[in-house]
Amino acid sequence: MNLITEKNLPKMIIYIFSIIMSSMILMISYFYIEYTYKDFDIQMDRFVKEYYQDKRKTLKKEIDTIFDILNYNIVSKDINNQEFKDEAIRLLNNITFEEKKSNYFFVYDIKNINGGDKFAILLVNPNRPDLINRFISTNFKDANGKKFREEFLFNIRKTGESYTEYAYKKPNESEAKLKLSYFKYHEKLNWVVAVGVYIDDIENEILSKRQNLERNVKRQIHQNIVLFLLFLTIAIVVSIFISQEIDRVLKDYQRKVSEDAKLLEELNSTLQNRVQVEIDKNREKEQLLVEKSRFIALGEMISNIAHQWRQPLSELSAILMNIKFKHSLGTLDIDSMQKKSNEATKVLEYMSHTIDDFRNFFMPKKEKEEFLLYTIMNSVMTIISSSLENNNIKVDLKIDENIKVNTYLNEYQQVVLNIMKNAKDVLICNDIKDACITIKAYKENKSIVLTIEDNGGGIVTKPKNKIFEPYFTTKSQADGTGIGLYMSKIIIDKNMDGKLKVTNIKDGAKFWIFIPR
Repeated sequence: MNLITEKNLPKMIIYIFSIIMSSMILMISYFYIEYTYKDFDIQMDRFVKEYYQDKRKTLKKEIDTIFDILNYNIVSKDINNQEFKDEAIRLLNNITFEEKKSNYFFVYDIKNINGGDKFAILLVNPNRPDLINRFISTNFKDANGKKFREEFLFNIRKTGESYTEYAYKKPNESEAKLKLSYFKYHEKLNWVVAVGVYIDDIENEILSKRQNLERNVKRQIHQNIVLFLLFLTIAIVVSIFISQEIDRVLKDYQRKVSEDAKLLEELNSTLQNRVQVEIDKNREKEQLLVEKSRFIALGEMISNIAHQWRQPLSELSAILMNIKFKHSLGTLDIDSMQKKSNEATKVLEYMSHTIDDFRNFFMPKKEKEEFLLYTIMNSVMTIISSSLENNNIKVDLKIDENIKVNTYLNEYQQVVLNIMKNAKDVLICNDIKDACITIKAYKENKSIVLTIEDNGGGIVTKPKNKIFEPYFTTKSQADGTGIGLYMSKIIIDKNMDGKLKVTNIKDGAKFWIFIPR
């Protein structure tokens, strides 16, 4: 028997929704309370640690302040040493640095820095007037059997200061309580000035803080539980409204289903054909883009060949003119002819090598291969170097000669060449002085990264990734087609399972090519 039918669906929605929401509210409340108290304990532990650290800093700060006063008086007052010490003792006997706390300053006049039964005379200690101007010993033990004076004196000999914990009676009390004191040595006066704070005072402050926080946490928990219950009530009311709307929608839906069924049958019969037609159209468009990109690259290569050959052709012409001139004068001997022939051969070998580089660039290769990145970048530089030199563009190549890449060589070269050509065009268009293209490569996690950056002013198009869209270009219609970066993005991201991205840097743009190792 089906519990949920079209007739009772609205009511079942209300029941199920109410049960689910109630359960969720109970669970959320439970976990909220549990995690709130856990977080409270964590916060309190952090507070206690920070509070003790602050107390240490406070003790040090108070001693540093006293030292500043003493040092100032030493310099500014023309009094003998004993008068100054008497004045300093009166000052320290009358200073308390925290109101309503059992804290006080105490001072030792050091007689033997290495310790012993008469290592110092106690000059200031409001808590122990019976010990004033008497010798004290490092062998004295506190209520817990600790020789705390021996400990702080050892630290002072090493660093000039010491934080020491020990048991000592509080003012107007007979019972010893744990105390944290900071001792610091004043070299000119040969004094150890100290100040301390009783641990039970700190614990009382922490307890007061905990009680206040606990009250705030309980109040916050009560408020949130009320909000949860209010939310549950609103949710149930909303569910009732939604169930009524669902009932209405279901009735409209039943009426439309029969009407749409016939339309679906017709669509199903023609859908496959329509999808295939669209796929074929998209393939055609992509193929046209690929072919267009190749023709554009071919045209650019021919232009680069012309740049590369212009100088060697001039050299070859000069050699021939020299031979012709010497022949006309009758001074063309065998040695001269052999020398000029060798020069012409070197020029022709250079031109042949250039043709090999350009031919290898367009040679179709369908398989991945491993190659040295530095070698491939030199081949790319052979293709574009003349064009860059003619426009006074410097290339800074920083690539480790041992870095290898395993991917489609020619397509990788095409991407690098596209990016460098765009950088060159930007530098020329913006008439950049000291134009420079910087190329770096390095290993990062599971990728080989090649970066190409220029100082041409950066990409002003927003968003920047729009430059990878087909037919988008910032150049004139005669200078740009808008498919170079689009094809580069497809080659790296889809064909090579890598990533091509661009960012703006201080003076220009930076392209990143990530290829999996």
